[in-house]
Amino acid sequence: MKPSNAVWLGKCPRCHEGDIFKYPFSHVSKFASMNSHCPQCGASFTPEPGFYFGALFVSYAFNVALLVAISIILYVFIKPPDWVYGVSLIVASILSIPFIFRYSRILFLYWFGGLQGK
Repeated sequence: MKPSNAVWLGKCPRCHEGDIFKYPFSHVSKFASMNSHCPQCGASFTPEPGFYFGALFVSYAFNVALLVAISIILYVFIKPPDWVYGVSLIVASILSIPFIFRYSRILFLYWFGGLQGK
C-alpha cells in the first residue's frame, strides 16, 4: 500500500498494513481506542509516555482551519445573523471531534513517531 493511502486509512507507519485504531471510523462511540502495538509488525504506537500530547497542536490547527473555512463560507454565501455563526461553529466543532482526534494522532505518529524506514 502506498504511504499516502496508509495515512488516510490509519495504517501503521512502518508496515502500512496494521491498524492504528482498534475500531473502524464507523464506530463513533469508540473513536479513541488505539492499539498499543501494530497487529502486523509489532511496532509500538506509543513511543514514549505522553507522546500524543503534541498531537493537541495538530488538532488545534485542524480546528482553526475548519472554523475559519466555515466562517468564510457563511459570510460569503449566506450572510446570516450573528447567532448562526456561533451555533454553526459549535456544531461543526462537536461533530468533527472523532475525525480531528484520529487524524491528529495519525499525522503526529507519522511525523514524529520514528517508525518510518525501519
